[in-house]
Amino acid sequence: MLTLTEAASRKLADVMAQQSEHGKAYFGLRLSAMGGCCSGTQYGLSLAEGSQDGDWVGEYGGIKVLVDPESAPMLTGIRVDYVETPQGSGFTIENPNQEQARDASGGCGSGGCGCGGH
Repeated sequence: MLTLTEAASRKLADVMAQQSEHGKAYFGLRLSAMGGCCSGTQYGLSLAEGSQDGDWVGEYGGIKVLVDPESAPMLTGIRVDYVETPQGSGFTIENPNQEQARDASGGCGSGGCGCGGH
């Protein structure tokens, strides 16, 4: 369904270990997505205490990843990475399907994306 890179798995393991030291145990990483119309898909990443009914659950480098059924279609094929650069560090999400979806929509303002139609 998706890919979690080794760098992302390592960083999440570190974050979860730090949280555990503070008395908070997490089950894994929850990924979510919401259609953003012309602005594109909006993604969410959060630590999850457990899975919910209907969740897809995968495991990458010992880290469980959870996706709810509504988000699953928008997250198929994504790649989650953790990058460190001189400008900053953080998680990145690459969605190879985003361009295809945008191209098929007819473009912003044309009414093809369902927002701002005339």
